[in-house]
Amino acid sequence: MQKSVINFKDISRFFQVGTETVKALREVSLHIQENEFVAIMGPSGSGKSTMMNILGCLDTPTSGTYHLNGQDVSKMSDNELADVRNREIGFIFQTFNLLQRSTALENVMLPLIYAGIGKSQRIKRAEETLKSVQLTDRMNHKPNELSGGQRQRVAVARALINNPSIVLADEPTGNLDSKTSVEIMGLLEEIHKLGNTIIVVTHEEDIAKHAHRIIRMLDGRIASDEMNNEIVTVSDYANLNA
Repeated sequence: MQKSVINFKDISRFFQVGTETVKALREVSLHIQENEFVAIMGPSGSGKSTMMNILGCLDTPTSGTYHLNGQDVSKMSDNELADVRNREIGFIFQTFNLLQRSTALENVMLPLIYAGIGKSQRIKRAEETLKSVQLTDRMNHKPNELSGGQRQRVAVARALINNPSIVLADEPTGNLDSKTSVEIMGLLEEIHKLGNTIIVVTHEEDIAKHAHRIIRMLDGRIASDEMNNEIVTVSDYANLNA
């Protein structure tokens, strides 16, 4: 029996902008099981970014409850949320969010510093993780010495370094060309095969089609939540170009 990793119950998130109340999420309920590959889609203002922030413990809901791996995180303090983020969630961002003056190895090691892991163990784990994303020969390069695809691979390695329950990717291919986008989605497919839960927030239909389940947001609510019967894999692109 699959374990429930994410359990949203009647999650709402309201923001006060001047005298107006913006209802970004409205009583959203959602369950995501261990090792699912989910895409969250929606136009600007649909609530998908707010949902991602709450999913990633970057924000807390106005009302409702959020259980992450059985733990209620909906009313945690900022420090408690930071600890949960570091243990449970690996983030991949559109803009990579790498430290420009640090090497690939140093960037990947960063979450381990916050986790209190010793230096020799940090180096060993970071080297192994960079090897898993095919960047063995770029470990000592800084971001400005790497291509866009290589920088995103560093970001993927950093997301994986703490063996998180969930990999949360926010527009992970938004700054990449089509060929590199396919490579990064192939990497996410491989991570999913290893047992990770993958959640991709995207506005690109081509990227969403790699997911096994597609959730579409509209006006702060889930408009549809369906299994994807036409899953696209990287091998499909290879067959098209053969």
